[in-house]
Amino acid sequence: MVVATQEMKIPTIDLSGKESHVSKVIVEACEEYGFFKVINHGVPHHIVRTMEHEGFEFFQKPLPEKQRVGSANPFGYGNKNIGLSGDQGELEYLLQTNQISLHNTSKLISNASSKLSYTVVGYVEAVRRLACEILGLMAKGLGPGLPNSYFAALLTDCHSDSLFRLNHYPPMRHRGSAIGFGEHSDPQILTLLTSNDVPGLRISLPNGRWLPVTPDPLAFYVIVGDLLQVMTNGRFRSVRHRAMANTSSTEPRLSMAFFGGPPPETTISCPPQLLKLNKPLYKAFTWAEYKSHTYAHRLGDTRLNHFKLP
Repeated sequence: MVVATQEMKIPTIDLSGKESHVSKVIVEACEEYGFFKVINHGVPHHIVRTMEHEGFEFFQKPLPEKQRVGSANPFGYGNKNIGLSGDQGELEYLLQTNQISLHNTSKLISNASSKLSYTVVGYVEAVRRLACEILGLMAKGLGPGLPNSYFAALLTDCHSDSLFRLNHYPPMRHRGSAIGFGEHSDPQILTLLTSNDVPGLRISLPNGRWLPVTPDPLAFYVIVGDLLQVMTNGRFRSVRHRAMANTSSTEPRLSMAFFGGPPPETTISCPPQLLKLNKPLYKAFTWAEYKSHTYAHRLGDTRLNHFKLP
């Protein structure tokens, strides 16, 4: 069932609805916005709340303890500096990749009473399952001929290059319209995002307007990434989004993002079942090539332009 969201004008999709209908409205949301909200998603709320609690526990530690995990170059602890190309924002974050890294890095910031080590792994496993379910519904809704597992298999592969990031936005009094995390699209296949009940996220609509997204700690927001735009030959929209600095006077904002990525050597292209009579819009490339291209550019760059066919 699609719930009208007049304030945001984006779909809220109930995953407990009839599968054929849910697939249809997911595809429509990906085509129009590249962004939607899912409810009744099956991830137990205690898993989300525990991850949120452990995230806040980590960010409340003294700076030297947080820095023990290493700098975000590209994976580790970052503060204000985002990536390797000079981007900055009013946040601190913890960025990790793959299951082994998730476990080993989280052990560095654990102590005898901390549950972070296994909380991160359990959270990622639960959210990965949800991402695969959504990708299966996308494949089903795109039409006959495409296996339902086509996209999801890239996330269940043992070499899947997925990421998990905790973003912490402390209260920033009197900072006006300062940027927390600058405008960008996500380079992976899709992102599943949730946060506590403090606003900040904005998405770019097709008409160029920036739309604030009302937080909902009980839901997940799904963001179409660059790879999915390529694999659907531009049918799905890789949405540009940003986070504003947290202007709350007292409450910090914490967002938790799972970025579903394929194995590095996966060739990214639109499958023949989705091309029909259309010509491909993008040349084929590997995820490793695109990832390297992404890290060489700034957040706001439109990175897919480099791979467009004439």
